[in-house]
This record gives sequence, structure tokens and C-alpha cells, in this order.
Amino acid sequence: MKYAVLDLETTGHSISDEILQVGLVIVNDELDIVDSFNSFVRPTIEIPAFITQLTGIDAGLVADAPELDEVLMQLIPYLDDAVLVAHNVNFDAGFLNQALDRCGYHTFTGRRLDTIELLRILYPSITTYQLGAVSELFGITHDQHHRADSDAMATAKLFAESVRKLRQLPLLTLQRLSFLVDNGSDLSWFLALTLQQAEQQSAIDLNAYQYFNQFAMKAGEWTEEQPARADSIEDALSDMSFKQYLDSIKQRFIEKFPNYEEREAQTTMFREVFDSLQADRHLLIEAGTGTGKSLGYLIPSLYYGVKEEKKIVVSTHTINLQEQLRHRDIPLLKDVLPFEFRASIFKGRGNYLCLRKFESKINAKDMVAPVDDAITASQMVVWLGETETGDQEELNFGGKGADFWSTVASDADSCLNRACPWFKRCYYHRAKHEANIADVCITNHSMLFTDVQADHRLLPTYNHLIIDEAHHVEEVASKHLGMQINYFSLSHTTTRLFKDARTGLLPTLRHRLQQEGHEYSESWVETIDTIIPVFSEIKEHWEKLFELMYSFVGTSVEGNSENGQSSVCRLRSESMPSGWEDAVTVEGNVSSEISRVIRLAEKMGSNIKDKIDDTGIQGLVTDLNGALRDLTRIKDDLKQFMKIDQSTDVFWIEASAQYRYRSVQLYAVPIDVSRQLQQYFFNVKDSIVMTSATLSVQKSFQYAEEQLGLEGFEASNRLKTVQLPSPFNYRQQALVMIPRNFPTMKGASGDPQFVSMLVQSLAETASETNGRMLVLFTSYRMLKQTYEPLKEALAGKGIQVIGQGIDSGNRTKLTRRFTQQPQSVLLGTSSFWEGVDIPGDALTCLAIVRLPFQPPNHPLVEAKSELLQKQKQNPFMKLSIPQAVIRFKQGFGRLVRTANDKGIVILYDTRVIDTYYGKHFLYSLPGPKIETMHTDLMVPRIREWLAGSQAEMEGASK
Repeated sequence: MKYAVLDLETTGHSISDEILQVGLVIVNDELDIVDSFNSFVRPTIEIPAFITQLTGIDAGLVADAPELDEVLMQLIPYLDDAVLVAHNVNFDAGFLNQALDRCGYHTFTGRRLDTIELLRILYPSITTYQLGAVSELFGITHDQHHRADSDAMATAKLFAESVRKLRQLPLLTLQRLSFLVDNGSDLSWFLALTLQQAEQQSAIDLNAYQYFNQFAMKAGEWTEEQPARADSIEDALSDMSFKQYLDSIKQRFIEKFPNYEEREAQTTMFREVFDSLQADRHLLIEAGTGTGKSLGYLIPSLYYGVKEEKKIVVSTHTINLQEQLRHRDIPLLKDVLPFEFRASIFKGRGNYLCLRKFESKINAKDMVAPVDDAITASQMVVWLGETETGDQEELNFGGKGADFWSTVASDADSCLNRACPWFKRCYYHRAKHEANIADVCITNHSMLFTDVQADHRLLPTYNHLIIDEAHHVEEVASKHLGMQINYFSLSHTTTRLFKDARTGLLPTLRHRLQQEGHEYSESWVETIDTIIPVFSEIKEHWEKLFELMYSFVGTSVEGNSENGQSSVCRLRSESMPSGWEDAVTVEGNVSSEISRVIRLAEKMGSNIKDKIDDTGIQGLVTDLNGALRDLTRIKDDLKQFMKIDQSTDVFWIEASAQYRYRSVQLYAVPIDVSRQLQQYFFNVKDSIVMTSATLSVQKSFQYAEEQLGLEGFEASNRLKTVQLPSPFNYRQQALVMIPRNFPTMKGASGDPQFVSMLVQSLAETASETNGRMLVLFTSYRMLKQTYEPLKEALAGKGIQVIGQGIDSGNRTKLTRRFTQQPQSVLLGTSSFWEGVDIPGDALTCLAIVRLPFQPPNHPLVEAKSELLQKQKQNPFMKLSIPQAVIRFKQGFGRLVRTANDKGIVILYDTRVIDTYYGKHFLYSLPGPKIETMHTDLMVPRIREWLAGSQAEMEGASK
């Protein structure tokens, strides 16, 4: 058998476009590359500028190339008896067949394989399927991206790697894959063929995998996991002072990293964190970029925790930072600390796979989206042989993968605990056990509050807590201590119960009961047949309710449809929108129909559990009960929301025109969470260390103390505040420029004069810096207004413009594209203000279009402002300014990420120099050079600054 790996470069994607270059690589059944063919093609239409920019193919390069007919005549013999392979095969095969047909040849009718599909199944953890990025990941040399010969060669090597891995999978895994992908497709043929070959030669490798219930797995039983140290280690630490401990670590760092330099700020952080833990005192510590704050709190807290035998819990805002600690910081510390320790990662339960549910679902082939779900299930079967954690963060889902995951994720309501056949291999219970025996348990802010709501039954018992990214705590507390319901809250749960006659818990249970032939089976099937039609009534009432909710948001939705933002309607008990009584009536109908389903299903479920011992049916009833509890929660939350009890909470509806009533979100959020934070954390924990690069406003921690409920703690010696300087020399590394003649921007979007001047200035700056520019907006509408004219202005300079929400909504993809193509300008909104790390030359210029004030009419901001006014305080100075300053500092922090980074920040909002509050922003920055000037002088100054920086760097290297 041979494989013809094809790649085509074309003038575009439409039916009228033409082939510019053909690349073909022949791979034999032993996966060796045995032949290749490539040729440019002379097109009959003009090559668009963006294609030339992407591929480097222009009219001159193809002027002497053969015509399509001649190229195809040479290509066709290579395709005889071959399986066609491509990276997104439908595109290349479609274009090829269109060309063959146009030139009078027979179209290709052989089998096709797609390397993207193979990669998805066989490498479930890779985060991108873009050819260039995957080639780099696999160490495949691929010098000329978007050239057919180079792309075809890279694809051929990827294909060979994938097939090698497929052939090396355990027989059980291959059998599962062939069972799951059994739809008559070419992929199912290929999997069946590989299985057939494996069955003739395969022997089970008992050492490489654990085998259980017809699955090949990497993880063994979690009950075998033990704590980190033997008793003798304790003695070694008991004689070691904290200073000696730090000295020993410093020595190991010097041995490991010859260029290691001690950071004064980090050393101070070691001491401050240790002192707070030892003195049972809380600590607010602002540590600037480059301090090394992860090690700054892990090194002292591990010493304290191990020596005193106290559990340390570390909480981060994002799962990303949890993963960074897992993969970067913890392995480093295992190398340098003078004792063994154990660190665990503990996330919310829904992040872990429930093996019982997964086994049941794939054995029954219970697929809601047959093609997508079969691929997702196949990914996960391969992943079981690779994962030790069962954590969904390791998986890269495509299409409807997240929906599939929600049906097999672990949850408390359907857990059989010790009665589950999978209990000793359960990933959630493994994580929980590891958290209990670990010295440091790393979790996230969401989990802290979920644990509070679960009466502290989830996290291990702890009295010492480190909160990283602490500027997010108040916001996460509001979200978790409040309530959110959306249109899909109900449909996800009801789909789990019933989708169609074959799919869902109720139809599956019905089928199993009929097979069981129990004396009560007929009666139970009758009950299921009574329940199922009620779902259509619930759906009807639910849709009616959300249509009404959408109507309350009213005309503002249509007005906002242009800028892609949601519209908001705040609900006040004293002035409810017209028609609210109708909504209350419909909610009553939803509630009574859901209650009816719950009543019938619960009674039937407990009856079945008492009378049938079959573990499969018992598992289905457990899952059914879990889904019924979800339904109960939705019903209760909705009833609570409809009461609009405003003593402590603010209520509002959000919606967007794009998905109309399906976009509706209902919120009820506490206005002030400071008392709850005191009650659950600061009053009851011995020591809580809160750190972030942005906690202070104008060198003061007052705002953070008020938001977190820490007022008065400093006076009673229960809190210390520390601000550490960044180790970076901002005076030399960053220049902040403010164009003083820039017009003031009014409203969410700029007037034509503002947009025109902004585009001109950005284009001139980008031309000078050769791209490498990030532009931060506070409004998506403004970003869209800027995107096209800026793209046009830079087209002739070979600088591309990448827009968030236009080119992609995925921040990681956009950042990767920006760093891979340095001649780029990236336009970003909210999510780009923090958490984006672009070190080195990839980012030279950061432009901030507007100061990041929150919209004053947002219900939560409005309610907080009203509360402050009642307390005779100024909401603008006490709330709006501090919030915006912290966001602004986060945005500024994108520019300088290492000691060698240099660059320019352009601040287009002249309020920083024209208003009395502007100084709050500038004084909060870590000491960069700040200059105001006329717009015309900016480019010469940029040139001068960058030339000076270059000269300094060259001088330093001599």
C-alpha cells in the first residue's frame, strides 16, 4: 500500500480560485518516504496580495511555470492505487478534483485520510493542529511555511509519526477505537485494517499499561500513593534554621544555573512570607513583574509547612497558573530543596473524568453528535493510556468535545464512592487523596469558594493559605457566592436525561429494563414513557420564559449588536419591567413540570435500586439521580432569582442580539463580599498571604483592604502590607509616550476624527517598529472601527493586522500567531489586559487606546456606587479609579517581561495629563520614563529611543 501526501497552494478558497503550486510526497507501507513531486502552476487569474504575503508566491515566480493541464498529467500517475493524505484532506482533495474535472481527467475516487483527524485522536493533548506549529512540536524541519513542497513533506512526516504511534497502541485500545469509529468512513477502514494487522502479531505489554475493564491505562490504583518523607528527614530540618535553608537553596541554584543572580526583592519576599506564616499573621504583598513570586512564596511556605507539619494551600486565579506551577516551578524545587516534598494539584470536580460514566457511555455508544462524539471518545481512549491525572486540562477538544465531556465528568451527585467498581482508580478521589497527603496543595480561587459552599468537605483541612493573583479574589467571591442561570442551564441537563429515542439516560435505562425482564420492568418502562413527553412541555415553558427575559433587555440589545457586546437590564424590586408578572407565571409552570419529572423519576429510581442488583442498571440510576439533583438546583435557583430580594444582592439580565433569547444570562450577585471573606477566611485562618503584581493604588493598599474585608486588621497587628520593587530598570527599559494633542474620545467608540488620528498614529508607529505591536482597547466596537483602516494602511508595508474576535476569539491562538509572525500588530480587548506573556523582541510597542474604566452603568458597579453614596463616600474616587488603575497596571505589565525587554508604551488617553485624577495612573507605574509630546514628534522619538536601546545592548555584549 502507498500513501500520496498532497498539499496545494491556491489563489483562494472559492470555486473560481486556481492552483498555484502542487507538492506531493509518496510514503510506503513501512512509512518511508520513497518519492516526491512538486511544481508551480501558471494561473489564469491574478494572485491576490494577501496570498503573496502568505506564501511568497508572486506573478514573477510562476510566469514560466507549466499550465495546470501539464502539471496534472505528471501528477496523475503518482495517485494510482494510492491513499490520498493531506492536512485537512477535504480542502486539497476538493481542489484537486475540481482541477481534474476542469481539465477533462477522471476525478480521484480513492480513499482519503486526514492528518488533522489522526492527530486529534492519537495526540489528544496537543494544543494546536496548525501545520507549522505541530511540525515544530514534533521536531520536523519545515523551513518554508505555506509552500506546497515544504508543507507536503512536513505532512508526510507527521503522517508517518501518527501511523507509527497508532500501530504501537495496545490491542485493547485499537479494539476500542475501531468499535467507536465504525461509520463506513475511510478513517474507520484504516483503524479496522490496523487492528487486523495488530491482532495477527500483538502481544500484551503488561509493564507499559494497567489493564482494567477492557481499557489500557497509565494510572494505577491511587490507594498505593504515599506521603513524601521518611521520619529521618524531619531531623535534618529540625537543625536547619530558615537562613541556613535559604543559603543551601542559593548554593544549589548557583550549581544548577551558572548565571544565577540573587534577586533582592525575592529574598525579601522569602522572609516576609515565612514571618507571616510563623507569626500567624496575614500578608498583602505586591511583587512586581520579574520578582519570581511563585518561588517567592513556595520556598518559605514549604519550609514552614514541612518543619511544623502544617498543610499549606496555594490558590491561583487561573488553571493556567496552576499548570505552570505543576510543570515548571514544582519540578525545579524538587531539584533544589534539601528535603523531599509532595505537591498536589486539586481542581473542581468537573475537571476530572468519571471512569464509570465513560465506560458506560462508550459501551452503549451513547453519542449525541455521532461523528464528533466518536472522535472525542477515541481521543479519550488513547489519553487513558497516557494520563495520570484524568484532568480535562490535558485534552484539546474540538467541535462538541466540551459537551461530550460534561456527560462523563465526575460529579458529587452521581458518585457511588466505595461502591463504584472504578473507585480505586478514580481520578477525582486520586486528586483528593494526593491533596490530603501532600505538603502543599495547589488549587484555584473558584475551588476555595466551592469548598466554602460544600461546608469545607472538599479541600484538605488547612489554616495557612497563599493566594496568588489576589486582585481577582473579590470578583471570584462575588461570582461563587452569587447565582447565574442561562438558557442552556436546563437544556444541558435535560439532554443528558433525554435527547431522542436512543440517546440519554432515560432511553438507555428503558432499553436495559426491557432486556432485564423483571416483573416490574413493564411498570418502570411505563413511568419512563410518562416522563419523556413532559420534557417538551418544560422546554416550551423555558423558551417562553427566556423570550420574555430577552424582551425586558429591550431595544438596547439591538443598539449593541454592532459592537458584539451584551446589553444589560438591571432589575429593581420597586420598578420591575412591564410584563414581569407573566414571567413569574411562566416560571411557576417550569417549576411545577420539573417537580413532576423529579417526583416520578426519583420514586422509580429508588424502586429499581431496591429490586435490581445489576451494576450497569445501578450505575444508570445513580447518574439519573445526579441529573435530577441538577434539575432541582436549576428550579430552586430560578425561583430564588424571580423573588428579586435586594437586601444584599444586585439582580440583572444580560443578552446579545446575535443569539437573541438563547444568549440570555440571569445574574444575582452580592454587592459587597468583604464580610463573607472575613467570616470564611480572615477571621478563622491563622495566616493568609495574598500576592499579585497589582494590589496597590498610588503606593497604598487601602482599596485592596476595603474590598477584601481587611480594614482594621493592620491596626490590630493581624495584617502586614509590603510593596516590593520590580528588579527591572523601568527607567531604561520602558518609555511611556503621551501625545498631548490627541482628541478626547467620547462614548464607547471614537468619533471619525479620533479614529482617523488613531489609525494614522498606529500605522506610523508600526512602520517604525516593523510591527511587534500590541494595541489594547476597552471596547470591541472601537477595535472593529480601527481594524480595517489600519489593515489597509499597513498592507503595503508587509505588516499584518490581527484582531481579537475578527481573526479568532481564542487568546492563545492569537498570541501564538503574533509571536510566530513578528511583522504583526495585534488588536486586543479585555482578556489581553492581563495574563498574556510575550517576552523578548516579539513585542516592542504597547499602545493603550483608553484608560480601562468599567462601564459605570453596569449593574454591579452601579450597586456598589449606590452603597458607597449611602456611606457618604465618592464612588468615582473609591471604586472607579482604583479598579481602573489596577487594570491599567496589568495592561502596562504586558510590555516588560524580562530584564532584557525594552519597549515603548503609547497612551492615547490624554486624561492622564489633563485631569486631576490622571496622576493616580502615572504614579502607580513602576518608574518608567514618561514624556508628553506632539503626535508629529512621536516617530522620531521612537527611532531615537530604539537606536539608543540597541546601542546599549551592543555595548553590553562587547
